[in-house]
Amino acid sequence: MFTLQVIGQQTTTTKEKSLAYYVNPFIGSSNNTALAGSYHGLGKTFPGAVTPFGLTQLSPNTITGGDNGAGYSYEHKSIEGFAFTQMSGIGWYGDLGNFLVMPTTGQLKTNSGREKEGISGYRSLYDKKSEKAEAGYYSVELTDYQVKAEMVAAPHSGIMQFTYPANKQSRIQIDLARRVGGTSTEQYVKVVNDNTIEGWMKCDATGGGWGNGNGKPDYVVYFYAQFSKPLKKYGVWEVNIPSDANRKRETIESVAFQTVAANATIHEQCKEKQGKHIGFYTEFETGKEEAVLLKAGISFVNMEGARKNLEAEIKDWNFKNERKKSFDLWNKALGKMKVSGGTEDQKTIFYTSLYHTMIDPRSFTDVDGNYTGGDNQVHHSDKFTKRTIFSGWDVFRSQMPLQTIINPTVVNDMINSLVELADENKTQYLERWEFLNAYSGCMLGNPAVVVIADAYRKGIRNYNIDKAYTFSKNTVDKFGTAELGYDPSISKTLEYSYSAWCMAQLAEQLNKPANYKKYTEQSFHYKNLFDPTVGWFRPKDKSGAWLPWPAEGRLKQLYGCTESNPYQQGWFVPHDIEGLTQLIGGKEKTVNDLENFFDKVPADMKWNDYYNHANEPVHHVPFMFNALGKPWLTQKWARLICENAYHNSAELGLVGNEDVGQMSAWYVLAASGLHPLCPGDNRYQICTPIFNTISIQLDTKYASGKKFTIITKNNSLQNKYIQSAKLNGKPYDKCWLSHDVLAKGGTLELVLGPQPNVNWGI
Repeated sequence: MFTLQVIGQQTTTTKEKSLAYYVNPFIGSSNNTALAGSYHGLGKTFPGAVTPFGLTQLSPNTITGGDNGAGYSYEHKSIEGFAFTQMSGIGWYGDLGNFLVMPTTGQLKTNSGREKEGISGYRSLYDKKSEKAEAGYYSVELTDYQVKAEMVAAPHSGIMQFTYPANKQSRIQIDLARRVGGTSTEQYVKVVNDNTIEGWMKCDATGGGWGNGNGKPDYVVYFYAQFSKPLKKYGVWEVNIPSDANRKRETIESVAFQTVAANATIHEQCKEKQGKHIGFYTEFETGKEEAVLLKAGISFVNMEGARKNLEAEIKDWNFKNERKKSFDLWNKALGKMKVSGGTEDQKTIFYTSLYHTMIDPRSFTDVDGNYTGGDNQVHHSDKFTKRTIFSGWDVFRSQMPLQTIINPTVVNDMINSLVELADENKTQYLERWEFLNAYSGCMLGNPAVVVIADAYRKGIRNYNIDKAYTFSKNTVDKFGTAELGYDPSISKTLEYSYSAWCMAQLAEQLNKPANYKKYTEQSFHYKNLFDPTVGWFRPKDKSGAWLPWPAEGRLKQLYGCTESNPYQQGWFVPHDIEGLTQLIGGKEKTVNDLENFFDKVPADMKWNDYYNHANEPVHHVPFMFNALGKPWLTQKWARLICENAYHNSAELGLVGNEDVGQMSAWYVLAASGLHPLCPGDNRYQICTPIFNTISIQLDTKYASGKKFTIITKNNSLQNKYIQSAKLNGKPYDKCWLSHDVLAKGGTLELVLGPQPNVNWGI
């Protein structure tokens, strides 16, 4: 007989917890730059409610402005509202944070207030101890108003429940202008009936947002919202924004703007309003512990789409039932990977990481199959779900390879979305960082080409391959090294060389020998920036002259590199480890240099000049030891990174930005014992799993098998080295596993011990 307990509104036994129970949405939910030791900050995740790859994210927002992409940081002491859209783990000032809802009491305030400057507004202090989050649900006590705020997400909508004290002047107010990285530039609201409003918020580059406008954001958020308490006393507030005013981040976060917003014009009983900076409120009397609810559908297509989204998903006011539905969605999604063994903390880190990998690329499609295309027209598809938020430079390394295993349909959708977008907007090349149809140009390389080459190699092919190939080729030709044989930047030269190799693999698969030869030759262009006089990569100017070698040598941050130094970026030749080894001076010298690269990493693995797990350029490096014939060093370092760079903690849970699933996907794969070194070559490098068993559910639409299981024997903190292996009961001596083998299903058994077996896997 087992003890029953309620987990996330779902009854289970202590013998077998629901997997969603292990999710701790607070992991990584901080941008504390002091703790990070870098201006890049920490995880930057949000703790609010979301469903797997859902269009909506209902989350608390503690700040508008600064480089706070999630709109929330754990150490902040006040909340300014709860938005229906968020981004996870990103820098560059962020975006979304739209439809900001706040329950208040007393006098109406129309400015948000500023915590740091001590400016009052509709924001409220909150009781940190009361703050709770689980998969699909969030709640907190707002102490200024004595209101308990709870929220649950559905895939295209959400519901909020506010429990008020006895008060003659209680309120729900919605700041329609608010946006994480700036402000929406135009808004519209209409009272439809006595419990419903609808409208939209236009968000373009003049209002800041993604990259403070440099990311070229241009989207409209549509809403259809209903209140459980009738609209009797309501109105619109309007902030007087001069026509020539700067609407970007630096203005919105200023003290002067707070003063202007605090003196807004109030339009009582206003049934319809369009303006540059407006908000809506409804006021009512409440009894002690009276619950008032708001539910809303969100769409990026039109108001009709928002209405359909809400009506299809949240048909009544049963908040408890919606919470269970959201929890069950997560339980099913997380069930694609089941682990046993390990500590409770390790399971929490694992399943929270898996949870973070299933936030994006999110659905951009309404329940009726409609989506807004790159031509700003409404399109319809029954063949794929339009997806968005493609953080390419980050996610090609671990996040998309993980999804090719557990969610291949999502990868297929993302490729369709990028390819059709390039067709709709007439650019006919693939964006490296796509945001709500915008080509932001953020970061570098040609990651979409990598994702397509890797997916096609793995049999994920339900898209127009002719267009995918043509646009991939256009991308590599547009952004590459063909003209000079290099790019002045080390980072770009190495990334472009790799994507050229991926293009060559795609050409070979499609029987295009001339292009296979052409792009294979370009894949070796990385060698043109290797200077034998210093023994490392070095930037050149366009005339071919080496740039002056700095006193710090290859440790000089940003010397020909993006968010890295030459020592870190120089290892990025995943497609030609043998060629890189020859340049460095042979295998022994390369291994010694790599060991030095890891040995100087600080124990806490925070931002540093060596193996810097806080950022993406080095994420493949631990697995290079496998390719260099020293697999026990891959086993050692992959395990140590899992143990020291990831924690069950809000502020120290992630040593760097989550970056839209990449940081967490690295952990999920490495903790499972399989991680790619070179996406596109069809191999996963074997490392030491954290757990005793990892069972992976395969998608039979893309795989011939149903399940692949990894089993460890003698697993412990000390036993981090693989002694021997069996694949489907037969001895296995390779330190890598092909995707084809994994897709057939089966069992990989690893026997572990405290000392390296230098004869296995070489």
